[in-house]
Amino acid sequence: MDKYIKFSPDTNSIQMIDYKLEAAKASLVFIKSGQIIGLGAGSTIVHLINLISEKEELAASITFVSSSFKTRAYLIEKKLKVLFSSTIAKIDIYFDGCDQFDPALNALKSGGGIHTSEKILASMADEFILMGDESKMAIKLDHTYPLVIEVLQEALPVVLNRIRLIYAAASVQLRMSNQKDGALISDNGNLLADVYFTELPELRALNIAVKMIPGVVDHSLFYGMATKAVIAGKNGTRVILPV
Repeated sequence: MDKYIKFSPDTNSIQMIDYKLEAAKASLVFIKSGQIIGLGAGSTIVHLINLISEKEELAASITFVSSSFKTRAYLIEKKLKVLFSSTIAKIDIYFDGCDQFDPALNALKSGGGIHTSEKILASMADEFILMGDESKMAIKLDHTYPLVIEVLQEALPVVLNRIRLIYAAASVQLRMSNQKDGALISDNGNLLADVYFTELPELRALNIAVKMIPGVVDHSLFYGMATKAVIAGKNGTRVILPV
C-alpha cells in the first residue's frame, strides 16, 4: 500500500497520506540549482516534478533527461528544460522507483520495459536515488516480480533456449501487446521477455549470466547501482544507504 488513512483527533477528521508524495518531498532536498537531473517513470516521479515546478527559480535552473516517454512529455507540459541523454555525458542525480529493493539497494524494476534506458541514465549519474513507499523494501529480493529481459528480435530463440538451459526451473514468457496483435516492442525496437523464477538465483551471478547471453540487450536487475533510497511509510520518511 502506498497510502494510509490517519485519524486526526485535533480536527476530528480523516487524513489520507500519500507515501509516494512524502518520499518525493524528502528527495527534493538532494536537488541543487544548476544540476542535470535524470528521471524514471511512475507516480513518485510525477510528484517530484510537481514539487520542483512549484519552486520556480530552482526549476528554471535545472536541465532534465528521462528514460520515459511519458515523463519527458510531462516535463515538456510543465515547461521544463528537457534534453535527450545522447546529447550529454553525465548527470548529477538519477531518480527512479522500483518494484523491490534489498538492504544493498539492489533493485528489481521496470514493469514498463524501459530498464535499458533506465540503466543508461543510472550509470551516467553521480548518484542514483530510489524513491517510493516502504512496501518496496525487502530483506532479500525474491521471485514476486519477474526478471525482464530486452532481446534482439533475431536472437529470440537463442536467448529463450539459453535461459531455459541455465535456469531449468524458471518459466519464460514473451511479453505480448494488449493493444495490437503480436509481441510488445520496446522503445529500442526489441522484444521483451519475463523470466519467472521459483527462487531468485544469487544476484551477482544472475546479473552476469543473463547479460552474457548473446542477443540480450539488458535485464531489469539493477545490481550495485543505487547510492540511496528514500522511502516513506507509517513511521515516517527514511534515507537508506546500501549495506
